[in-house]
Amino acid sequence: MHISEGILSAPVLVTGAGLTAAAVGYSLKKMEHKEVPKVAILSSVFFVASLIHVPVGPSSVHLILNGIIGVLLGWAAFPAILVALALQGVLFQFGGITTLGVNTFNMALPAIICFYLFNRGIKGENNFIALMLAFVCGFLAVLLSGTMVAAALVFTGEPFMQVAKLVLITHLPVMILEGALTVFCIGFLRKVRPEILDI
Repeated sequence: MHISEGILSAPVLVTGAGLTAAAVGYSLKKMEHKEVPKVAILSSVFFVASLIHVPVGPSSVHLILNGIIGVLLGWAAFPAILVALALQGVLFQFGGITTLGVNTFNMALPAIICFYLFNRGIKGENNFIALMLAFVCGFLAVLLSGTMVAAALVFTGEPFMQVAKLVLITHLPVMILEGALTVFCIGFLRKVRPEILDI
């Protein structure tokens, strides 16, 4: 779901970079030193998960895991995702430097939304409700990211309308898979390391 260099218009790039810079600055002010190892681990998980690309037409699909990253990190998801995307852009030419702001915002804002929507329920006492919310969290995070990528393409110009639709359609299976993975991860953490979830 990375947007490559040379596709987006200058206003979209500048807006994405500005919003991401503001969000990362706010995140770093809120983040405590003791959170750094957890942020680093989840940043590396995001880095590895989204390296495996399956080409679909002019786009490709891959795991994102921004839902679970959002639930576990809150606002710290912004710097975690920024670092992972920057390394992917520099080392593997996934996305790019000029699109780093837009790509980060497209992945991290849904993570923050999921944090506010699902954090309390996922950490609640009722295991069944927690796992149901975990699925919706994983599904919704990818849906929101796909919608934001599509919007960035549409705001760039009419020629990208079909690609924007393709991005959403091809990520439907990923949404379901992400939901299932989020259920597995949350279920595992609730049993083995509930302190990570602050339960």
